[in-house]
Amino acid sequence: MAVATPDCAGCPIRHRAVCAKCEADELAQLEEVKYYRSFEAGQTVIWSGDRMDFVGSIVSGVATLTQTMEDGRRQMVGLLLPSDFVGRPGRSGAAYDVTATTEIVMCCFRKKPFEELVATTPHIAQRLLEMTLDELDAAREWMLVLGRKTAREKIASLLSIVARRSVLADQASLKDGVVFDLPLTREAMADYLGLTLETVSRQVSALRRDGVIQLDGKRKVMVPDMGRLMEEAGDDSDGGFLG
Repeated sequence: MAVATPDCAGCPIRHRAVCAKCEADELAQLEEVKYYRSFEAGQTVIWSGDRMDFVGSIVSGVATLTQTMEDGRRQMVGLLLPSDFVGRPGRSGAAYDVTATTEIVMCCFRKKPFEELVATTPHIAQRLLEMTLDELDAAREWMLVLGRKTAREKIASLLSIVARRSVLADQASLKDGVVFDLPLTREAMADYLGLTLETVSRQVSALRRDGVIQLDGKRKVMVPDMGRLMEEAGDDSDGGFLG
């Protein structure tokens, strides 16, 4: 569904998206091939293997990347948060299923003209490379989470990643704590982390009981001290944000 959103100057992801380094004339070129779409929670954005005629960035909301194995089992392999890029220039089809977890708004670009801009506009190509390398770093970090961390550390790591990205999205400060809406159900967290639902519920309750997090309803999470949450995740509290 096409939607109307603010222009680039008022875009909440303007300084983190693929257009972050663009000058005014380059933004004007992007504007010519740009449109917005919204998807309801649970709606599929693209199926794995389907031909993609667009690429784009998540403006608001959260989506999941999912891979279906030959025997029909599905594995969540990534989260797409605001400013994350969907699609790959030069690749005709989608590598994963992309599904809206919450209602999302996407800033989309018609694929062929965007590929031409990547080839002729260094600022777009440079930012796309930076985002790709950030995604690679995040994937490597997630390999560590899944392969070496305890159940408690896995839960804390996921909460830490979402909390830090929420801070970046809101341009907020960590000093007074972080409040965010958890984009995944506990069932989805279990699937993503390779844990049972019971383990996820037990560890979330333990983090709440120990004062690491506070819960308001099923989804709203408050982290009074991000340093402590990152320590629970087994991370360096001075390690900075995950891009």
